[in-house]
Amino acid sequence: MSNIIQHAGAHPYWSYNVGKNLPVIVMLHGFRGTHHGLDLIARQLDRFHVIVPDLPGFGIAGALDDEHTVENYVQWVHDFIKSLELAHPPVLLGHSFGTIIAAAYAASYPKTITKLVLVNPIGPHGKRGINTLLTYITLGYYWVGKKLPHNLATRLLSAKFVITIMTLVMTKTKDKQVRAYIYDQHYTHFNSFANPTSVSQAFKTSTTRTVHEFGLQIVVPTLLIAGDKDEITSVAKQQLMAQTFPNARLEVIHGVGHLTHYETPKQVGLLIQAFIKSV
Repeated sequence: MSNIIQHAGAHPYWSYNVGKNLPVIVMLHGFRGTHHGLDLIARQLDRFHVIVPDLPGFGIAGALDDEHTVENYVQWVHDFIKSLELAHPPVLLGHSFGTIIAAAYAASYPKTITKLVLVNPIGPHGKRGINTLLTYITLGYYWVGKKLPHNLATRLLSAKFVITIMTLVMTKTKDKQVRAYIYDQHYTHFNSFANPTSVSQAFKTSTTRTVHEFGLQIVVPTLLIAGDKDEITSVAKQQLMAQTFPNARLEVIHGVGHLTHYETPKQVGLLIQAFIKSV
């Protein structure tokens, strides 16, 4: 399955299975990711027209005009989906940081989507995952990056050792080829951000907001997919969070953590297909 770049207004997005009159899934990637991060999952969904934009501030997308808050991202997603001029409302999917935006969107605009899929959703106290020391170091890192002159801040925020540590902590697979792929993806795409201010604002949003705060307000059928080794949000917290949704179910993939989109895309794809087919 090939993907092609298209445009909704001035905004680029990547489209799979174009022109086949299939139901649509719109996907939102994670923090410091781009559409590339969801490519493996998209390729599992050959019975759907999959649309994956670069979120504002990342990839080749420009930054938002205003601060990169959940509310402003939700407004952007609303405008983006409207600009697609789809015949029927899509399924909305988010991964990691994208789950916060997707959940907030579903709470605000439930009639514009049919179902919601949250892959490795960020739950209560998600910023305290992995360990508290590393979290506060990261918070300080982005704070400093926001304060430095532009060129110096960009160099700091693009430092390879940061991406290496981040990838090392989150990767759980022992498969050498999969590990090599993950490192290559992160080294290639994690520095594709618009500017230090936008990435610092998005990081603040990713660590201060959660899917949990929107659960009670989400009326569309929802699927949560978690890895049992996810240190960002544990399975126990995922289970508690899933119970707050009026109509949701949680599926847990064993032997994987926060990078299910890289390590187990086939399993994720199968769970998504089964969920969308269900009533």
